[in-house]
Amino acid sequence: MYGSRKAPRSTARRTRRGLAALVAAGAALTVWSAAAPASASSGSDSVGDAEVVCTSDRPGLASTLSHDIAGALQGRQGTSAVALYDRPSGTSCEFQAGTSFDSASVVKVTVLGALLRQAEEAHRVLTPHEVTLTTAMITKSDNASTDALWRQVGRTGIQHFLDLAGMRHTVPGPGVSWGLTQITAADQLTLMRLLTTDNTVLGAASRDYALDLMRKVVPEQRWGVPAGAPLSTTAHLKNGWLPRAHQGWRVNSVGSFSGSGNDYAMALLSTGSDTMGYGVATVEAAAKVIHRDLAGAAGGQDTGQVPGPAPAAASGT
Repeated sequence: MYGSRKAPRSTARRTRRGLAALVAAGAALTVWSAAAPASASSGSDSVGDAEVVCTSDRPGLASTLSHDIAGALQGRQGTSAVALYDRPSGTSCEFQAGTSFDSASVVKVTVLGALLRQAEEAHRVLTPHEVTLTTAMITKSDNASTDALWRQVGRTGIQHFLDLAGMRHTVPGPGVSWGLTQITAADQLTLMRLLTTDNTVLGAASRDYALDLMRKVVPEQRWGVPAGAPLSTTAHLKNGWLPRAHQGWRVNSVGSFSGSGNDYAMALLSTGSDTMGYGVATVEAAAKVIHRDLAGAAGGQDTGQVPGPAPAAASGT
């Protein structure tokens, strides 16, 4: 019978201890490597005298986004601003995000948020009349409905919501001129975060209601931030457009995107366009490169654009 001579017991014990130590060390290294966060990278590029600044946990994405956003806005007429976050990649971008713009109709999401907060504080649901008004205000951008809700919520109610939401640089418009509310891209992105994250300002039912209305915006108003969005995403948006004698058209678009692992939002603001169509083209130029870069960084293949109608010139907001 073939066999082998046994090692001394002390040697065997040392061998077992050594193997155990190696296994433990390897396991610890694996756990540490998995838990250690990737170093955030940053990128910046110039548009005139201003900088597009991005950071990301995904290597290379910050520099790609900053370069492409700057390229999309370079040479465009008027003034624009961008704010963006993408949760899966830990990405954020800002371009003139603290600059104030006339809100036009994007303020209607703030009006809705303030009404929903008031209802929560009163421990009640929206009345059928309020549902009718909010639906028309968001899905069709109806101004008469907004007038009624602006008066109902009141300037105090609007400001209360802004304070709770941390939208510190948003100033409600004078009197009944809600379209002249002063907003920033950064504050609008704060509002998008609020609608897409658990928080103490708006409960889940209120957030779902707001996002559902933003998902149902009528087809002729689904321009702006959805331009170039992957077909697999669901877009929740609100646009605003307003011509004024000074600095031409204000064209703004804000929204969030979900579905198929997507979780990001953007606020694109502009002023000083000669026509509404030019302003739309400005915000859509930025939206398209943002969608493309985020989809590419995530390894997505579904980058087709959902076709949308060209917006007709209008005097509404």
